[in-house]
Amino acid sequence: RPPRSAGYFYAQRLDRAVAGELAPLKLDAARFRTSVTPLPQERWGAHGMDAVEFLISTNPGADFAPLAKIASGGELSRFILALKVALAEEGGAATVIFDEIDRGVGGAVASAIGERLARLAGQGAGGAGQLLAVTHSPQVAARGATHYMIAKSSEGTVTRTSVHLLDPAGRQEEIARMLSGAEVTPEARAQADRLLEGV
Repeated sequence: RPPRSAGYFYAQRLDRAVAGELAPLKLDAARFRTSVTPLPQERWGAHGMDAVEFLISTNPGADFAPLAKIASGGELSRFILALKVALAEEGGAATVIFDEIDRGVGGAVASAIGERLARLAGQGAGGAGQLLAVTHSPQVAARGATHYMIAKSSEGTVTRTSVHLLDPAGRQEEIARMLSGAEVTPEARAQADRLLEGV
């Protein structure tokens, strides 16, 4: 068996950091592992001397398999968020985009996702220079520093997408709409205010 490289020990540290992020992201039954396999010397190159792969097990007793092959869209987004938060101290990309990372979750889990996104965005050089989150969750939307409303409209065979920056009143109204649906109620506006005040 070849000797373990430094990458193996860093992988164990990453695995522990990611494990600490999984339960709040509604992945408490999941396990994450970084596989580090030393390459033969003739395959060493600009990408290193190890083959690295992220493996997950999403159900108790299930075998580990490659993250990209078995995670659903929502799970994949949340695993990537957990990885990004765990790696934030090491530096990050200039722009990070999460598209519907909150799919299939609500309440406390959506709030935890929003909190982690806000924490990641606020980490400056260690986190993302710019973090964009496309969301249908009022808990996530309330955590943003800036709120844009994206809408689609169709005329015949032409579909247009519009993007509008919301002012504070428009933001409160949009979060209230996200909470209540088609008819925005005074209760939804009050709840939107509470969400916005809590960040």
